[in-house]
Parts: sequence; structure tokens; C-alpha cells
Amino acid sequence: MDQKVSPSTLRTCSLTVTAQSIQTYAELTNDFNPLHVDADFASRSPMGRQIAHGTMSLCLIWQSVQRTFGGQALAGIELDVRFVKPIHIGDTVTAGGSASTDRPGQWDVWVRGDDGVDRIVGLVRLADACISNQGDSNGRC
Repeated sequence: MDQKVSPSTLRTCSLTVTAQSIQTYAELTNDFNPLHVDADFASRSPMGRQIAHGTMSLCLIWQSVQRTFGGQALAGIELDVRFVKPIHIGDTVTAGGSASTDRPGQWDVWVRGDDGVDRIVGLVRLADACISNQGDSNGRC
């Protein structure tokens, strides 16, 4: 039986943030923090304008892992990230990652703007079965 080789990079996933996508996400998560949904309030905050929910952009990392390893990989995932810069309306961000050279079975992950600046950075660790099998067409590890 052939053993699949772990990919050196994760498949990327992108999102362009709009006022509508923030509003829709607020409704889905019941998170109506005015920093996200109230332009006037947000303009008077230290952020200076509306920001996207952190978890909305974090979902891109989950999608990147799922696209690379299949849906079951998410069940055994360990994620350690830092939010380093806010995401605003009009920003296009892309999530991806690369295999860690000094930590087998782990990937350095990021959500990065079109300007090349990281918004989220961190580390993903997957269960060994997901790494070696990379998920099948049904998303199983």
C-alpha cells in the first residue's frame, strides 16, 4: 500500500470582506459587537473603523486545512494563533501555511492581506492519521 506524502504547503483560501459579509457573520454567530456592525461607533474607537470578526477570518485557516486534508482532519486539530492586525471592510485576505521544518506534523499558518501583511499567524498540529492519509474524497482521515 502506498503511503501518501504530507504536503509541504496548505491549499489557500481567500475572502474579500464586505459590510454584508460582516453583517451576515454577526447574524450567524449572534455577535453584534458595535466594532463590527456599527460604522459610527467603530469610527470613534481606537480601531478607527469597522473590523471583521476575528473568528470570521480564522475560519479561513480551518478551510485551508480542510481543503488540504479533508473534513475529518478538523476533528483532531490543535490550533495556536495570534491575531496581529485587524481586518477591515474592503480587505482581501488569504489563509495558507507551510510545513514546519523543525516540527514534524505541524504547519505554520497565516491569514495575510493582499498587501503581504499578516493578520493572523500561528501553528496547526494534526492527528497523525490525517497527515499520513490526507483525507479521502469523503473527507475521512
